Amino acid sequence: MKIVVSNNYDGPIYEQIKSQILQAILSRELMPGDILPSLRSLARDLKVGVLTINRAYAELESEGYIENIQGKGCFVAQSSEELLRNHLIGEARAMFADAIREARKAGAGDAQITDLFRQCMEET
Repeated sequence: MKIVVSNNYDGPIYEQIKSQILQAILSRELMPGDILPSLRSLARDLKVGVLTINRAYAELESEGYIENIQGKGCFVAQSSEELLRNHLIGEARAMFADAIREARKAGAGDAQITDLFRQCMEET
């Protein structure tokens, strides 16, 4: 996993770090049980303060994506699989909503949209 910090980003540095780690978890680049870099080593590599990394890790932990095991480090949480599933279902739901809006713009009614959905299900 490679993390890049940009000075051109509008938000705080810890959000960039958090976002990139979260994306690695959601894309399954990082799997449950994988260890994350230590606070100090990641801070040194990115040339940022340890507190910045700590903030990113703390937020990921509070959201359930990682867990901190005292004396061993931070790991991708086993429960991240369920979070990943929920995230993907949420994305699918948003895409369905977009598709329904587009079909309605084209004048399709509920029955026609349902038929389109069933056709797509059969083709997949």
